[in-house]
Amino acid sequence: MNLPRHDLTHQIEQAIKQSPVVSLIGPRQCGKTTVAREIGRAKHATFFDLEHPTDAVRLAHPLTALEHLKGLVIIDEAQIQPALFPVLRVLADRHPLPARFLLLGSASPELVSNISESLAGRIHFVNMSGFDLGEVGRENWRRLWHRGGFPRSFLADTDGVSFKWREDFVATFLERDLRRFGVMVASDSLRRLWMMLAHYHGQIAKTSEIGRSLGENHTTVRRHLDILAGALMLRQLQPWHENIGKRQVKSSKVYVRDSGILHTLLGLPSSTTIESHPKLGSSWEGFIIERIIQVFGERNCMFWATQAGAKLDLLVFHQGHRLGFEIKYGDAPRTTKSMRVAMETLGLKRLFVVYPGSASFVMDDHIEALAIDDLEPNLRRVAKG
Repeated sequence: MNLPRHDLTHQIEQAIKQSPVVSLIGPRQCGKTTVAREIGRAKHATFFDLEHPTDAVRLAHPLTALEHLKGLVIIDEAQIQPALFPVLRVLADRHPLPARFLLLGSASPELVSNISESLAGRIHFVNMSGFDLGEVGRENWRRLWHRGGFPRSFLADTDGVSFKWREDFVATFLERDLRRFGVMVASDSLRRLWMMLAHYHGQIAKTSEIGRSLGENHTTVRRHLDILAGALMLRQLQPWHENIGKRQVKSSKVYVRDSGILHTLLGLPSSTTIESHPKLGSSWEGFIIERIIQVFGERNCMFWATQAGAKLDLLVFHQGHRLGFEIKYGDAPRTTKSMRVAMETLGLKRLFVVYPGSASFVMDDHIEALAIDDLEPNLRRVAKG
């Protein structure tokens, strides 16, 4: 069983029409291959999977294998073979263009630099994650939060099966998957760091403090943190600061991108353990931040905080305006002094407070509460202006 992903499919198909090379980027097991095969069947595409020995041999000489193909060519786990990208540059510059290419990858372009360097101006990136609220239905938001968006985790028959799948995923990712990106770091070191970062979820990652706990220097911690972020497992949310006469926070905050993986790293196998844990509020915050970033794009989203305590969970730059988002886990959110300071200091057009309720409502001038029950359509409404 799987869920249809109509919006994502449409986005990929539009990108294929506009660009000779499209790269679908998302963490392993998020459903890239399933979506790509559905698109490929409709377009009678040629499909290569570089994790399959036969296909890897077929693409050992990529120019010979690809130059005579027509239509859509899909290459799964393309980052495994760096020699592929200079060849794709040559093939993308042909006129007329006999073939277009859809590449599937499990790491950001920053971690696989060959992609951006070799195909600059010829490639369009489409970011993908696990299931979102629009795909699972608003009535399933709590299950999505607790289990995360990886299809096999979300669709598992029981919470226990879901949790076991995520435990296995973490082990496989650390012990095997990272090596495919050329990352030769001991899995035990990354596991300890990842588990510690789960406890920093929603906070500033103090690399010196973490390093002392792990017996490593802060530069090693920073490098390992960047690896996890490049593999799309961790988000480093950047701070916004400007000349406003206040001392502002200038270090990034860290979030485990998938809430189900966060709960696994924290050892929380069920809804009961999640909702009684001290990281409950931070987990909710990260879950909602991912939903908002899916709509507005990660380059447009930052956080803001001052040393005096004023803060904004998410500052979004959209169509020349600034939008603010505060994320509260409670039944009845209220306007706070910190919200008013953020409104005035940052010049926000509007501020939204996202909470786990069933009804959205106006809280104050230009401040609105958004209920999780209708968050997705409300975010789309705000994005359209």
